[in-house]
Amino acid sequence: MAQLAVVVELHEADADAFGDALLEAGALAVSVEDADAGTTAERPLFGEPGAAPGGGWARNVLRALVDADADVTVLLEAAAAAMDWDSAPDHRLEPVPEADWVRATQAQFDPIRISDRLWIVPSWHAPPDPAALNIVLDPGLAFGTGSHPTTRLCLHWLEARVRGGESVLDYGCGSGILAIAAARLGAGEVIGVDIDPDAVRAARDNAAANGVDVRFASADTPMPPPVDIVVANILASPLKVLAPLLAAQTRPGGRIVLAGLLDAQADDIAAAYAPWFDMAPFDRAEGWTALEGVHR
Repeated sequence: MAQLAVVVELHEADADAFGDALLEAGALAVSVEDADAGTTAERPLFGEPGAAPGGGWARNVLRALVDADADVTVLLEAAAAAMDWDSAPDHRLEPVPEADWVRATQAQFDPIRISDRLWIVPSWHAPPDPAALNIVLDPGLAFGTGSHPTTRLCLHWLEARVRGGESVLDYGCGSGILAIAAARLGAGEVIGVDIDPDAVRAARDNAAANGVDVRFASADTPMPPPVDIVVANILASPLKVLAPLLAAQTRPGGRIVLAGLLDAQADDIAAAYAPWFDMAPFDRAEGWTALEGVHR
């Protein structure tokens, strides 16, 4: 069905609440963007779950997706009433062209060269280098395509540290890309866990596509015995909370790599793991840091 975007500009104090009101009134989806994006007044925002809110943009553009035959006036008036406003805000309409969203998404994900011998290849692409170690990937609804700097940092770490036969735990496995890479690089028993059922399903499918024996499970299942290598590419706040658990999952002399950290967060996370590990930066890329540690 054809769709339209209802576009409204609002100040910071009203943007989130009015977006919620639009959804309650029947909008299919709502996005919020910086109205000053692309100008000298653009305001980058960074945040993650569990962190204090970093504020919003001074001027916001809301786009509410609706069916083309929706009564936009009724939608806006209902949302305005929920906000106790006297009238609906000014708006404009933008057509949303029909598209094959599967193909559009696939077009954004090309094979990614990680190193001379390691590639991440979408399942719908032919490997650019058939002789390389090609990890076939279909991320589905899970995080992890190899394009994000944190994922690439972890892949470089695994390529440098996996010698063969190690037991590996990928905590917060997403699409399974790191666990599968560890197995393809020669690790022994590999386990991936995630809190998202969609991620676990996608990871299992990706492991099957790569012909590797990797076990994926929900994070609430019993953990394996301590392993040789722990990989955790998540975010700073959960990594800090998980420090005792991940330390307990790493055998004495084992290694851990932590990613999903902005450069400014690295020292704080290193300190959180210092009671158990000798921590040091492994590498940095595009404002992100990967930390590695050896369990004492």
